[in-house]
Amino acid sequence: MGLEGLTDPRAAVHRMTDAMAHRGPDAEGIWSDRQVVLGHRRLSIIDLSHAADQPFVDHEERFVLVFNGEIYNYRELKAELSPYPFRTNSDTEVLLAAFRKWGAACLERLNGMFAFAVWDTRQEELFIARDRCGIKPLYVHVGDRQVVFASELKAILASGLVPRKLDARSLPEILRYQTVHAPSTIVRDVHMLLPGHWMRLDASEVTTGRWWDPVSCARRDIGNRPVAEIKRTVRDLLRSSVERRLVSDVPFGAFLSGGIDSSAIVGLMAEVSNGPVHTFNVSFDEQEFSEARYAEAIAKRFNTVHTRIDLRPDDLLDYLPEALAAMDHPSADGPNTWVVSKVTKEAGITMALSGTGGDELFAGYEVFKRSLSLWEKRWITQFPLGMRHALGAMLGIFRPGIRTTKAAELLRLPTFSIDDTYPISRSSYSDRQLLDLLERHQLPPDRVRDIMQALIRSKEGYRLPFLTQVSLGELSTYLPNILLRDTDRMSMAHALEVRVPFLDHELVEYVLGIPDDIKYPHTPKQLLVDSLNGLLPRLIVDRPKMGFTLPWSEWMRKDLRSYCEARLNALGDRDQFRGSTVRRLWDRFLASDPRVNWSRLWFLVVLEDWLQRNQIED
Repeated sequence: MGLEGLTDPRAAVHRMTDAMAHRGPDAEGIWSDRQVVLGHRRLSIIDLSHAADQPFVDHEERFVLVFNGEIYNYRELKAELSPYPFRTNSDTEVLLAAFRKWGAACLERLNGMFAFAVWDTRQEELFIARDRCGIKPLYVHVGDRQVVFASELKAILASGLVPRKLDARSLPEILRYQTVHAPSTIVRDVHMLLPGHWMRLDASEVTTGRWWDPVSCARRDIGNRPVAEIKRTVRDLLRSSVERRLVSDVPFGAFLSGGIDSSAIVGLMAEVSNGPVHTFNVSFDEQEFSEARYAEAIAKRFNTVHTRIDLRPDDLLDYLPEALAAMDHPSADGPNTWVVSKVTKEAGITMALSGTGGDELFAGYEVFKRSLSLWEKRWITQFPLGMRHALGAMLGIFRPGIRTTKAAELLRLPTFSIDDTYPISRSSYSDRQLLDLLERHQLPPDRVRDIMQALIRSKEGYRLPFLTQVSLGELSTYLPNILLRDTDRMSMAHALEVRVPFLDHELVEYVLGIPDDIKYPHTPKQLLVDSLNGLLPRLIVDRPKMGFTLPWSEWMRKDLRSYCEARLNALGDRDQFRGSTVRRLWDRFLASDPRVNWSRLWFLVVLEDWLQRNQIED
């Protein structure tokens, strides 16, 4: 938006759509007028005809839409919008018709995952919006003369309109949490629209607003309801969510690890699907860690068409260069998702359901148990700070390691409130370690701490159940800025769409209001298991927590040693880093120092690799 001074704006947008060709191999479109050029790459899921291609123009040629994602309740909305002159069977046209009728208020009626932009040719106004939980990304650069936006950071850079400059202010955050939290990114002057937010732009101003947030939308009327009713409602909401997400005109299936979340999704798919469900399990061929037998047990129970995809650990090593090249924002976990998406797409499906979000809603992660345990031990903070400092120092001497370092940080906290403990639980580097690693005399405010304080210290947030407060942290930091970002980018790198039933907003709002004693009476996710009322076999419910641990430490010391050393040396030569500290960390890792694990060093390697590949200057 804003084409003054540009000699060929369509060429800039064409470069952007080329950079995202992997996201939409089925069609490309570009539309322009004197103020705006809109481009789109399409992955056809609903209404495969070219009549539904984008940019999509309404029947009066006033509004133009570009849209990434799916609107699951588009059929119900279409009935409400009658007698609109629809010419396709797509959710795209329904979304545009809804915006025509209700404007920004249409957002509250949408059930889906989406990032979209609508250009009003009459008012010369651009409206962009993002879904509630941040499932679909949306990057924006607001410059002095142009506004550039896209579904990927690489597309923004491909425009040639945005300087490839590192935002040095983001370095402490990306090292501390292995991501930059929206609205910031690692690139200077490029931001993400926050989940549940909209932005309106015209010739004179840019305005933003929030149309959904989990704190105010959490249900407040559940506490006194019978437990049986709560469990029944959870099951009904999840079942409805799964059913909505089966709308597709292309082959689809489900990721099936054999864990509780993915097994629940597959079981409910089998209930509501007209035909057999196609399931896909990616398993590394190591019996000690393999989840294949659990996935096969679920496949047999629900009579799915099951595909087991066996990989060797070295397969991931072979794929690593391609996976790193596909990365849109530095991530330590991205390559794993890339490989799973690759083999799933090659198995013949274009859309898959995933169990992502189950842990965040139903207290499945260790961070829930740890946070609750710390809160129950809050009496420790009554001891003098000096005594707690001394205890932390003694622990570091007698039991050196990452857990001990975090324990010492926790002992220095003023309280064990969730907004104080959660940032430490999710961090990779302490403030002291960051000051040693970076050429800085002071650090910017901790973004996660700021987010947690805004969530929890509000009147509404503080009154929510404790485990819900942890969920709010997950839903506002780790989930959208790591898990969902990686899932979208690495799956769409193979033109594979992933849908996440656990993040249906009706389910999210309901579960956030459930009291702790019902949600977590004995074991993690017991409420989810009980709500499914015997859907899952005991083999799955009682199975040990497990997962295949790839030999990253060994690879980094052998197969990837020269690769890692070259990038760590280059990172250490950057003005923002202390090269001596980077080299010392690497030497300690090679010497198997328990205080330096592979993941911290690997993220530094990934960071430098990404900066080099994308030609980001200091």
